[in-house]
Amino acid sequence: MLLAIDVGNTQTVHGVYEGEKLLHMWRTSTNKRETADELRLKVQPLLASEGIAPADLEGAVLASVVPALTLSWRSALGALMGREPVVCCADAAAGLFETTYGNPSEIGADRIADAVAARALYGAPVVVVDFGTATNLEVVDADGRFVGGIIAPGLETSASALFSHATKLPAIELTDPGSAIGRNTVHAMQAGIVYGEADRVDGFVRRIFDELGYEANVVATGGLATTMAPLCKTVTHVNSELTLDGLRLVYEAAVS
Repeated sequence: MLLAIDVGNTQTVHGVYEGEKLLHMWRTSTNKRETADELRLKVQPLLASEGIAPADLEGAVLASVVPALTLSWRSALGALMGREPVVCCADAAAGLFETTYGNPSEIGADRIADAVAARALYGAPVVVVDFGTATNLEVVDADGRFVGGIIAPGLETSASALFSHATKLPAIELTDPGSAIGRNTVHAMQAGIVYGEADRVDGFVRRIFDELGYEANVVATGGLATTMAPLCKTVTHVNSELTLDGLRLVYEAAVS
């Protein structure tokens, strides 16, 4: 079995694979101050809850966009399994990840994993929309090369900024209000935030299509994908496991 871990700014996603099949997936809060020992003691109960012992794991693969946690997770996984994890980056994904990016070393590990999985599962060209702390769009062109993308504030990030700066507006649940015209304050805010995000993503995608000169499959992933994808006219697929699938592919390429 393979343990795949995607460390985001807000959430950390853990997955266990048996071959190509994702057996279990958990989401936990990301705490940027956790030590290697604390991380090890966090992941062990998750595995144990499904009857998985560290000895059952043949390896691990890690993607982290939190530099303060990258080394801690490497140490935690090394202590847990007795060997270092594969760390996702442009070099580790060589052969699966071709790019025209100016400096591949600055591409986030999650962006690399998303692009690798999207090309493998949906072909090229393909665009990934990752709804997380940031809303990331990754663009793979018709030749299968990662050519770049867009990094924008995420849905919850934008909502938090509104709540903190407009003191009379309440914190709300980010769900579809059902109509663009809000009949009360909560619905008006939901329309502005949720529909605003959907239309912004559709606008981004159409700009990308214009620059490429052709259209492509658009895959939604991330913690808010199931909420946002039905509201986006340009999204053609939803895959909440896309990043983990990319990490699995990077691991397989690195150890083969």
